[in-house]
Amino acid sequence: MRINFILCLLFIGHFSFGQKLKKEVVLSQLKSANRYWQSNHKPEVWAFWDQAAYHTGNMEFYKISRSKSDLKYSEDWAKFNGWKGAKSTDKQHWKYSYGETDDYVLFGDWQICFQTYIDLYNLSPSPEKIARAKEVMDYQIHSPHTDYWWWADGLYMVMPVMTKMYKLTQDPLYLDKMYTYLCYADSMMFDKTDKLYYRDAKYVYPKHKSLHGKKDFWARGDGWVFAALAKVLQDLPKQDKHYDYYHQRFKEMAVAIISCQQDEGFWTRSMLDPDHAPGRETSGTAFFTYGLLWGINENILIDPKFSQAALKGWHYLSEVSLQDDGRIGYVQPIGEKAIPGQVVDANSTAPFGVGAFLLAGTEMYRYLDKK
Repeated sequence: MRINFILCLLFIGHFSFGQKLKKEVVLSQLKSANRYWQSNHKPEVWAFWDQAAYHTGNMEFYKISRSKSDLKYSEDWAKFNGWKGAKSTDKQHWKYSYGETDDYVLFGDWQICFQTYIDLYNLSPSPEKIARAKEVMDYQIHSPHTDYWWWADGLYMVMPVMTKMYKLTQDPLYLDKMYTYLCYADSMMFDKTDKLYYRDAKYVYPKHKSLHGKKDFWARGDGWVFAALAKVLQDLPKQDKHYDYYHQRFKEMAVAIISCQQDEGFWTRSMLDPDHAPGRETSGTAFFTYGLLWGINENILIDPKFSQAALKGWHYLSEVSLQDDGRIGYVQPIGEKAIPGQVVDANSTAPFGVGAFLLAGTEMYRYLDKK
């Protein structure tokens, strides 16, 4: 116990000494990661979740980088996709189960792109940038269905869209439906004892168990949710009738998350069973680190234990995950669970992992900027 305590003090000391220099180092690390990604991947790719999640990080990073090339990269992506997600115009056949074709307009994985389109609109308003977002989301909130978010990832894909649409339109129905949809998700995925989310109904304990008979909470899945709550709280009016619900959920998840962090700073893919799929993983870790740092920066997470966990998380992300050439490594590939034996190494990268790294690093920069 004494050794762990000393290590925590060393982490804190490492990040508190020479704040100005460290802030500049963080900015340089973020630029390196983003430069590597953009140099090796053209922006002209589809608007599905895997690519769109990168842009949520790129747009947040732009707030501190003010890089015209970063902004242009997201603009080029948006223009390539016509400022749309799934492109069907036949509303009678719009679907929201899993699907990668253009008729799955109401599926959250095709709606996350609206986060970036709205951000781009707010920087330089032009009606075409938000026309499709308004058409799709207005249709959805006026539909009778409440079961749109049936998997944990979906909360990150769409909850921030709902708050951004509210700010854009001032229509309170966006906030009412966001709460209704979340209550449905909570009823099937949220574990009231451990304060974490199962990825979806297939993974609820005891129907599903980890390799060693434990509850199987997938790190990236809970990372999506925790990051979503941070983004929602950032935009949600504090006078909203459900503000306390999101606020409390965010804080209780934070406590659960830091309780299972590994000594090196990362979280294993199965959060409560480290031996199920052992080893480093970046995407879940980055989303957790982002959420923790955001909560600290907003004076929501004030106990020093949260700062200690966040700094350990960033140390892993910046010293282990970030490679010398700017690649972000140890990102678990696309999937929906922790897979025993799956190889995740320094060469394992993906757009959503880079986006999560940019989110975490941007909040780390702000953390140092406040010191």
